[in-house]
Amino acid sequence: MTNMSTPDLTHDWVPRALDLPGLLAKRSHFLLGPRQTGKTSLVHRSLKDAKVYDLLDTSVYLALNQNPGRLAEELAPGDRIVVIDEIQRLPELLNEVHRLIETRGLRFLLTGSSARKLRRGGVNLLGGRARTNNLHPLTFKELGDRFDLARAMARGLLPSIYFSDDPSADLRAYAGLYLQQEIVAEGVTRNVPAFSRFLKVAALCNGAIVNFTNVANDAQVPRTTIYEYFEILKDTLVLHELPAWRKSEKRKPLVSSKYYFFDVGVVGSLQGRTFRRDTPGFGEAFETYLLHELTSHRDYMSGAALSYWRSTSGFEVDFIIGDHTAVEVKAKETVSLRDLKPLRALGEEKKLKRLLCVCLESRPRKVEGVFVLPFKKFLQALWEGQYR
Repeated sequence: MTNMSTPDLTHDWVPRALDLPGLLAKRSHFLLGPRQTGKTSLVHRSLKDAKVYDLLDTSVYLALNQNPGRLAEELAPGDRIVVIDEIQRLPELLNEVHRLIETRGLRFLLTGSSARKLRRGGVNLLGGRARTNNLHPLTFKELGDRFDLARAMARGLLPSIYFSDDPSADLRAYAGLYLQQEIVAEGVTRNVPAFSRFLKVAALCNGAIVNFTNVANDAQVPRTTIYEYFEILKDTLVLHELPAWRKSEKRKPLVSSKYYFFDVGVVGSLQGRTFRRDTPGFGEAFETYLLHELTSHRDYMSGAALSYWRSTSGFEVDFIIGDHTAVEVKAKETVSLRDLKPLRALGEEKKLKRLLCVCLESRPRKVEGVFVLPFKKFLQALWEGQYR
């Protein structure tokens, strides 16, 4: 047993929305999320008395790999909560975890950056005895007074990069080193140059319906491999798949999914640009950021499904929350009637409770049944649970 490397617990620490002690009071949990989202810091801050096993520590990994029963031998009668970090490195250990939950009533927090190896056939997922939570980059609610839109758009919201003295270098390192190595860690291929080409092409498809054949051609990678690469990005929570909302009747909807990267700073780095209000791509980046907030809120609080709507005739609304709220995103300080046409077209279906246009205007207003909201007003209402 070893402690994970001690994180930087300076003034940059941001209290997170996930209440780990509260979750573990009820049952064991998997905690998944891309690297550097703050899993280690959250564990150290909120589970100070837990016993921690870090499977990135070679000696710990080898000891438990050779003898999984050693876990039971090392745990004292007073140990109630046990953290196993990077559990995907040793899925076989879950059999021992399962046994200890049953025989000793222990609660486990099983953290990792990938669910891929945990979903493969034959892996013990604890038979429903552990729930799964995802940890995302920082949110508007978590940052509070420290939230700054310009900083979030330029740097993204990974904690170490949001507060970094050199965010550009840190983003390049994250995108260039970690994301390329992730494919190797998953054991699918060791062709890092091919995966690197794919990443850059995939980043250019951010927020769009993906043409897999075109991506394969541009990345110079077989189409079958492209599907595999997309699945890896989804399993490592680097990529969110946004399905189509199919319940419109007056206008036939498209059924293909859209894909968004998990962090606006990371996708900007992969695209080779920094998003600022006066730069191309800011609108797409603002949309990506708001999906991050919606996804975090879904995983931390509401559980409501997220989707988008696009008709075959060309109307498109960025996000649908559950089956009750439509959200169109406009990175504009003045929203026109023309900007609201897709929402009004969707409103004709009479299936949703509210139509929202989230934008950069300074004051809320209502235009022909559509609420035009400054993005901060929208996020405050979202995190207060007003959209249900």
